[in-house]
Amino acid sequence: MSGDRPSPLVIERILRDRQGIWQQIVADDDLNALTGRMLASSAVALACYGAVLGAFHGVLMALTSAVKLPLLFLITLAICLPTLYLFNLVFGARLSVRQSVALVMVAITVTSMLAVAFAPISLFFLITAPDYGFFKLLNVAILTLSALVGLRFLTGGMQVLNAHGLLAPSTAAAATQAAAAAPAAQAAVPAQPAAAGEPVAEPVAVGAGANGAAGANGATTPAAEAQPVSVVPAQVAAGVPAQPVVLAGHPVAAFPPGMVPPGYAGAGRPWATPPVRRGESEQRPASMTLLYVWILLFGFVGTQLAWTLRPFVGSPGEDFALFRSIEGNFYAEILRTLGNLF
Repeated sequence: MSGDRPSPLVIERILRDRQGIWQQIVADDDLNALTGRMLASSAVALACYGAVLGAFHGVLMALTSAVKLPLLFLITLAICLPTLYLFNLVFGARLSVRQSVALVMVAITVTSMLAVAFAPISLFFLITAPDYGFFKLLNVAILTLSALVGLRFLTGGMQVLNAHGLLAPSTAAAATQAAAAAPAAQAAVPAQPAAAGEPVAEPVAVGAGANGAAGANGATTPAAEAQPVSVVPAQVAAGVPAQPVVLAGHPVAAFPPGMVPPGYAGAGRPWATPPVRRGESEQRPASMTLLYVWILLFGFVGTQLAWTLRPFVGSPGEDFALFRSIEGNFYAEILRTLGNLF
């Protein structure tokens, strides 16, 4: 497995070798085993944190919340994953279903492990300050912070996939074709007649072939030792100073008079190559923009589902109930709790 190292915890590999995780997802290498390990680790971590949440009301609520919290994340993933996958397909991405699941599971694993790392703090306030409103807001803040860190990993992984062309394959293919055509364009520079009063360039050796090419002194230069193209106008040979060569997309200072960069097909004629548009290769694909839209969608679905599956903490003034009646919403309840607390 690419970049895999033996470790009892998958979160250790995610945090220590995140580039190895991204490379494994890019290569689609043994993702079933990786996803299974992340799923098991996330379920155990969320169950532990859910038990701390429900302990405020009693043992029965602790056991119920230990089951509900992993289900909350997994059901939210099941609801929102098809949208992420179809977004990628519509805008030309080449992510498979396994790659999409593995990518989102990295974010959920980081979220769950960070949440369980906060469990001792939540338990401390449960023992020392057993106030229902404060305890509820404290755990909402912990889960929100953990989710933001996990989603940060998700955006980082998508950026790596974008760098490998999995989010914008058309752009990557065009760049590959341009790179393959550059040597052929260099070797086939058409001869252009000189205009009246224009300096005439000396004949130069352009790119050696597989068996070598004749140099300026008649010797044969191997292809591996081909040097950058040097264009020496007749004025320079006669001792007349020449002006620096101005090339589109290149700094003037990088190329002194009579020199052009390797692979430049114009051979000293700047107008022979069309100008390069700034930012053309740095444009962000539409699938990256839609990722942020999907993150907002994931958050809204998760909070509404959490409100539907409540209670997780359990109000001390009410009897145990597996579910509450669906009324109000999550955000109104948080605002109401803040008002009562302050």
